[in-house]
Amino acid sequence: MAGWRDLASHREWLGGETARLLAFARRSRIPEGFGWLDADGELETGRPPQLWITARMTHVFALGELLGVPGSGPLADHGLRALAERFADPEHGGWWSEAGVPGPKEAYPHSFVLLAAASGHIAGRPAAEDLLGAAIAVVERRFWSEADGACLESWDREWRTPEPYRGANANMHMVEAFLAAADATGHAVWLQRAERIAARLIGVAREHGWRVVEHFDADWAPQHDYNRDDPRHRFRPYGVTPGHGLEWSRLLLQLRAGLPDPPGWLLEAASGLFARAVGDGWHDGLVYTTDLEGRPVVEDRLHWVVTEAIGAAATLHAVTGERTYEAWYRRLWDFAALHLIDAERGGWYHELDASLQPSEATWSGKPDVYHAIQATLVPRLPPRPSLAGALRDDPGV
Repeated sequence: MAGWRDLASHREWLGGETARLLAFARRSRIPEGFGWLDADGELETGRPPQLWITARMTHVFALGELLGVPGSGPLADHGLRALAERFADPEHGGWWSEAGVPGPKEAYPHSFVLLAAASGHIAGRPAAEDLLGAAIAVVERRFWSEADGACLESWDREWRTPEPYRGANANMHMVEAFLAAADATGHAVWLQRAERIAARLIGVAREHGWRVVEHFDADWAPQHDYNRDDPRHRFRPYGVTPGHGLEWSRLLLQLRAGLPDPPGWLLEAASGLFARAVGDGWHDGLVYTTDLEGRPVVEDRLHWVVTEAIGAAATLHAVTGERTYEAWYRRLWDFAALHLIDAERGGWYHELDASLQPSEATWSGKPDVYHAIQATLVPRLPPRPSLAGALRDDPGV
């Protein structure tokens, strides 16, 4: 029996969902970049524009331009201008996490600035070149640690004092951004840096039964009790986040595709991370977090966890041909179609409670389409370091 990814009808369905998500995303345009949409797809008022949302949406519209979707290029340009003019700190460099609000400089949203600039450059948007150069300079000077082979977490506004915390989440997204930077610049150093980050963090995951340890101190010692009193934290929740194991699984295979002589552990780890994440996390949907023994902690089902599982299953199936990944791919899309895709109001529900009803206990509204739209693209593309690079090199998707 043919895999879904081989069916023209399934690929057509994926393309329709891509188009639907891009149309929904257009509603988020604001003068300062892209805003936060509520459950009805309307702009939420009273929220300062977020750097991570504007950068992610700029990346999304760059992908739309590479897909040949009219209107996507100008929206990518709008995002690139907003990043350069509305979020950039003209005095100290780098980007504020909220537009026009001076504050700390965080690796997590900076990774998306680099991703947006790299994708925009690959899509041929003229404004991306300067932003890419600026983002590379900030990442190399402020966040990348050659001694650690990984990135620092955050600084104060003036870049005087780094936060005494190291996080797997920010470093994972730096890997994604580094892979895009490699495709945008042709410089292998970004692949080498991505491999060093992966080796550090996935080496620790191996020691913990392929569960990704999220939190570390400044010396990279694991902090297993971090945020025990804040288990629903959006970016640094307590315990293990199965969705990150799945996201890492896909990224390791994208890294593997870019290396001329990839080490064997990349495929081993991608398989191990996937098996552990779905083994611990699947309870009629994938839970948000577990403890270090795999017991659910926050049982809500967040949409991004399913999207990352879809991407990992599709990529593992493409690389290995193993039927178990095809079975998971179908199960995950069935769950998304039945429970997460909001056919009436657009977008995807960002969160379901333990009874699979829409919830806003962790996330309100539908802030962005970054995870969902990538789930519609990964299955249609061959493994490459970045999605933008794959679309550039294989435009027949």
